[in-house]
Amino acid sequence: MSDVRHVLVLPDRDAAEAVAEALGERFGVAEEPQLVRDALAGEDDAEDAQWLVVLSDEGGRLDPAELDAFAGEWDGWREEP
Repeated sequence: MSDVRHVLVLPDRDAAEAVAEALGERFGVAEEPQLVRDALAGEDDAEDAQWLVVLSDEGGRLDPAELDAFAGEWDGWREEP
């Protein structure tokens, strides 16, 4: 089995925190996802930052298309590796 990482890109911190919380309920993700602020190049304002939710998927059991649709509920998407 391989350890896959999924990266969900969200428009703001509130959306990223909501997604991180809902991942456990929707997909049964036990491990706490990592939240990462991704500042856009040249932007100093935190309001202009995207937030990443990085989650580990040991064994590759999560469906990438379902994760993409899930992130879309918060105006986000799943980043392809």
